[in-house]
Amino acid sequence: MRCEFVRTDWSSRASPGSAVTTATYGGKRYVDILLVLMSAPVWLPTMLLVALLVRRRIGHPVLFRQPRVGAGEREFLMVKFRTMTDARDQSGTLLPDAARLTPFGLKLRSTSLDELPELLNVLRGEMSLVGPRPLLPQYLARYSLKHRRRHESPPGLTGLAQISGRNALSWPEKFDLDVQYIESMSLRRDVQILWRTVRAVLVRDGIAAAGDATMPEFTGYEESLVQRPLPE
Repeated sequence: MRCEFVRTDWSSRASPGSAVTTATYGGKRYVDILLVLMSAPVWLPTMLLVALLVRRRIGHPVLFRQPRVGAGEREFLMVKFRTMTDARDQSGTLLPDAARLTPFGLKLRSTSLDELPELLNVLRGEMSLVGPRPLLPQYLARYSLKHRRRHESPPGLTGLAQISGRNALSWPEKFDLDVQYIESMSLRRDVQILWRTVRAVLVRDGIAAAGDATMPEFTGYEESLVQRPLPE
């Protein structure tokens, strides 16, 4: 099954001036629900155990919620397990990620267990098992026209970029892979990505970017490389 484009209604939470257009293939949503429910006997007890460990090692709250952008540039609250403390400097500013990421949090990230609560986002229809990773709302204005297409698909728990290098890739490289996924989306490709995700998690490949504890913020491209959206 290959992808088809479905035009949906405008949303009050979609970015201004953007038509909400999404790409999917027939049955993708049903495949997501089926796989999540069938695997529930494995991930539900695991989530409970991890939640207890996070509460003990890092503290309250156990979950981290943050606005992210999904299909059609709609915002939703993505949920993950906390991996960082709320440590701040004397002025009340949060310390850098490297200073707040705990050893236990690093283990959660290296095994991708911090992502388990996103299965709830999948069940709610805000995410898919496979697709471009959901990123921050402020990134929308920084994308090139080509890379803005990454929001034509529901965001995923894993994706083509995650099995191709994860955070070891640059932002433009990851965005290129996101668009490549949009253009070749199919059930067969999703199965391949899910299978390769298992291997990527086991070898813990590409967890952090070189020189950073986590992937640095996407601040934009070099000016010569970007094609900005035209003004209204």
